[in-house]
Amino acid sequence: MNIQLTRLDKTLEIVCFSLLLLTWIAIIAFFSNMPNQVPEHFNAAGSTDGAGDKKYIFILPGIATIIYLGMTWLNKHPHLYNYAPGVTAENAKRFYTPATKLIRILKLAVVVILSGIMIITFQTAFTGRSDSHPWLLPAAIALMIIPNIIYFIRTSQL
Repeated sequence: MNIQLTRLDKTLEIVCFSLLLLTWIAIIAFFSNMPNQVPEHFNAAGSTDGAGDKKYIFILPGIATIIYLGMTWLNKHPHLYNYAPGVTAENAKRFYTPATKLIRILKLAVVVILSGIMIITFQTAFTGRSDSHPWLLPAAIALMIIPNIIYFIRTSQL
């Protein structure tokens, strides 16, 4: 089944890809100027609590890229998602359309979260300051949970 992309769907895809690409460009551009030790872990309060070799800076965008590619592939196969009983060939498009939009939003949320962590990593690596970012964990949780709640409220009426 071919689900037509709305303007919002196309915008989500473009923003997500662009942000992922910019993250890779920034890492490649700044890698040689980074100190040998960079933050590699932040605690629940958003403070740096671990540092490692600068080559580990590639792990987060690598994970973001794998998730991006996986979710992009998954969006091409919405019949693989887990739906409530009652999806038939006749009503599948009504269920598939909001589900694929949710995956796009979650894909963007993952890229935003991991890119945000990369920005904080750059900031900490280049300034040497380990400022606390207490908003980091709550923001990440909210970005992953709120779209799901909205999706379930909207689709419970289908």
